[in-house]
Amino acid sequence: MKLAFAALAILAMPMAALAQPAAPAPMTVLAQSSEYRFQMDFHVSDAALAKLLPAGWVSNAATQGAAKDANIRLIFIDAGNIVGPDNKLLGKGNDLLVYAAAPVKEANGPGTGQMILAGISLNNPDAAFGVMAPAASAKVSRSQVTNNGATVVTEDWDFAAANGEHASLHVKYTRATANRGGSAVNFYNPANPAQMQIFKTEQTTDITRNVTTNPPDRVAEFSYKAGGGKLVGLFDGSEKPLSWDSQPLYNRIIGAATK
Repeated sequence: MKLAFAALAILAMPMAALAQPAAPAPMTVLAQSSEYRFQMDFHVSDAALAKLLPAGWVSNAATQGAAKDANIRLIFIDAGNIVGPDNKLLGKGNDLLVYAAAPVKEANGPGTGQMILAGISLNNPDAAFGVMAPAASAKVSRSQVTNNGATVVTEDWDFAAANGEHASLHVKYTRATANRGGSAVNFYNPANPAQMQIFKTEQTTDITRNVTTNPPDRVAEFSYKAGGGKLVGLFDGSEKPLSWDSQPLYNRIIGAATK
């Protein structure tokens, strides 16, 4: 149970992942959940990011596609129906969280996947290999208005931890048909990359704005703040937003790798 509970808030990337992962190993299921997400791709200072990566690991940002140049992703998550392999609720069975995840690879080895480097969790701060801070406050508000067939969604997320780490997002956009997808990604412990878990997901993704693929821009309002704690060096005003992605449907399975 401890191993499963420790994995709950480590969540996989969407179909347009920050970097192409290696094929995951076979796994034993630890936990499952259903979530609503909004995620932001950024390019942050390469030097600041390198300071958070363990020795022997480097950034592995995509060189093309919707995630081109994105070396960090800030993901806001409303998770529900968090259950173990026996389909019984784990803890409170829900969580509000935000985390920063980076695409990574071994500098001289085969390892490739993701690392969660910082974050804030309301109900499960021990997750993500102990990277996330407990929330002093965690709030989310979502609303939508449909008029003549057009649905406008407004979202407000606000997280703060006692250590000063904080992340907030306000976004208003016109919803469009979301693309279905799925992925399986290796997530490595930044404190000990020999430890790895696997995240398999099925999701829908609505890219509301993207600076690389340049789809119709449906974002009417947008603002964010992030910093403090482990985020302070990443979000110093020099970061560049790259993609605004709504994921209204996101189901995941978390597993431990088996040989």
